[in-house]
Amino acid sequence: MKILVAIKRVIDPYVKIRVKPDGSGVEDTNVKMAMNPFCEIAVEEAIRLKEAGHANEVVVVSIGDQACQEQLRNALALGADRAIQVETENTLEPLAVAKVLQAVVGQEQPQLILLGKQSIDSDNNQVPQMLAALLGLPQATFASELVMSDDTVTVTREVDGGLETLNLTIPAVISTDLRLNEPRYASLPNIMKAKRKPLDVLPLDTLNIVTSARQAVDEVMVPPARQAGIRVGSVLELVNKLKNEAKVIE
Repeated sequence: MKILVAIKRVIDPYVKIRVKPDGSGVEDTNVKMAMNPFCEIAVEEAIRLKEAGHANEVVVVSIGDQACQEQLRNALALGADRAIQVETENTLEPLAVAKVLQAVVGQEQPQLILLGKQSIDSDNNQVPQMLAALLGLPQATFASELVMSDDTVTVTREVDGGLETLNLTIPAVISTDLRLNEPRYASLPNIMKAKRKPLDVLPLDTLNIVTSARQAVDEVMVPPARQAGIRVGSVLELVNKLKNEAKVIE
C-alpha cells in the first residue's frame, strides 16, 4: 500500500507573530519556519503504518517555492521514502490546493491520503474535505485513532459530543487531529540519509489547473490587548458586576 501525505510550510508555532506595518499580512522574512504541526502528525502516522507492515511506501508532497524543500527533507528524515514539491511562488487558496493534490493523487495512485486537519496559519480546515469531494473518496476528519485491516480502515474521530467511529473502504482521505500520536524526532543518521532520498520538483503550470485567487485580504491587524482583571470583595459585588457591567446574567 502507498500512503500520500500532504504537508505545509508555516511559521514555527513557538515564534511570536508580527504583523507587517502596512497590514498586508504577517512578517515572514528572517522568521523561523517549520512543518505544520498537524501535518507532522500525519507524517508520523504514515510512518507508523509502514513500520507495522500496512504500507510499503510513504510519499510526502508540499506546494510552494524552493524553501518548502526544507520541510520535505525533514519528513524524509522522519522516515518518508520519497518527496514531491509542486513548485509555485504563489500562495494558493484551499480549493486550488485541493485541485493540485487531486492531480498528484491521480499520478501517484495512493491507497491512503493523510493530511493535517488544518494549517496553523490560515486555520481554514477545508482542504481534506475538498480533496475527498473532488476525488469521490470516503473521508474521515479529526482522526484520533486509526486501525488498518486488509482493505478497510477504522477511524475514531473527535466530535463535539465525544467520539465517533467510522469504517472506511480504501482508498480514503483522512485528516489527523492532535491526539492521534506524538511525532518523533529525526535522528542525525536519518537526517543525513534524507539528503540522498529522491525529491521530485513538479512545476505547477504542468498540471493545467486554474489557481486564480477568489479571495482578497483587506487588512491584517493585531488583536486588541486584553484588559487587566480586577478583584472583587464579595460574591454580591461579583454578581453585581456580572449583571450591570458585563451584562452576562439577568
